[in-house]
Parts: sequence; structure tokens; C-alpha cells
Amino acid sequence: MVAILSAFIRRTGLSGFALVLAFSFAAFFAGGANADAPAPIRVGFSLGLTGGNAPNGKQLLQALELWRDDVNAKGGLLGRPVELVYYDDQTMPPNDPGIYTKLIEVDKVDLLLGPYGTNQIAAALPVIADHQMTTVGMLGTGANRNLH
Repeated sequence: MVAILSAFIRRTGLSGFALVLAFSFAAFFAGGANADAPAPIRVGFSLGLTGGNAPNGKQLLQALELWRDDVNAKGGLLGRPVELVYYDDQTMPPNDPGIYTKLIEVDKVDLLLGPYGTNQIAAALPVIADHQMTTVGMLGTGANRNLH
């Protein structure tokens, strides 16, 4: 499966992140979301906006805000605006389980992104898996090894 996905990425020129994000949105909408509902599509994530990952986190936040603004200027996704719901994890992995619990249980986000980096992703994955959700993690090499 990985070889097929890698070949597809090379042929199409899509970045792995863009491809996974596209597949995530496609899977969400194939699940029967109501296209007529005026409620926004809520995309939740944590980023290190302070601490060691702050420079990267701030750049990623700007990129996601540009993406959101571009999508919303074109009418949103299936006519629904995109809303970003995010929290600063302070580049501290112990903060991520609580943040992702809040994103899922309190904020009721539709999709999850991040967190950013292996240590943060590894800390958040048990919560995400317990809620039977998935995420697109940025730079999380080896984070899935901790889920056994």
C-alpha cells in the first residue's frame, strides 16, 4: 500500500501532506455529511506556538489560515465554511492528550490535524485512537510504534 501511495504521489506531483489531507476530506464527506447544513466544518489541531517548535508552529498556522481563507473565498467545502480550532501545546507532549480530548469531546471538531512532531503526535495518538478518529500528523516519524 505504501509503495502504491508513493508511486501515486510521484506521478501526480502532490505532496504527501496534500494527498493525505485530500483523502481525509474525501472520506469525511463520503460519510454522509449534510451539505445543506450552514454549520462550519471544524478542523482541530494543536501546535507549538510557544516553546521549541514555535517557529515551525507559527509558519504552519499561517499556512493553514491561508488555506482556510482560500477555501472559504471559493464558497467553502461543499458550501460550508471551514473553521480552524486550535490550541498552543507549548511544545510539551504532556499537553497534547488533554488538548485532543477537548477538541474531540468539547469542541466537537469534524477533522483532526497534527500535532506537529513525533513527541507530540505520540502523546496524542492514544486519545485519538480511543475515540476512533484519525489525524494527519506533521513530521511524526515513528509515532505509530507506541500504539501496540
